[in-house]
Amino acid sequence: MNAKILIAEDEPLMRERLLEMLQMAWPQAEVVLVAENGNDAWDGFLECEPDVTFLDIRMPGLSGLEVAQRIGKAAHIVFVTAYDQYAVDAFDAGAVDYLLKPVEA
Repeated sequence: MNAKILIAEDEPLMRERLLEMLQMAWPQAEVVLVAENGNDAWDGFLECEPDVTFLDIRMPGLSGLEVAQRIGKAAHIVFVTAYDQYAVDAFDAGAVDYLLKPVEA
């Protein structure tokens, strides 16, 4: 079975970069939703039930941390952010990884 992925990122260039990098690194994965804010990410999570979520921490609406707290253990959570000071909070919220922008292969 292929993994279903949700990406929540409010910056258009970073969204495109994540999509490109995921396609190269994990071609068998299926991106089921790309959200531009935390509210859409949460609603999309409930609708699509992804296996893995890539969340920005600072976005309009719900923050990535708030979305992660709602997701709990229902999916793997990877934070993608420019802010290293949220790492402890991210892992407390259940993150399996924490990537700093700009993300490189």
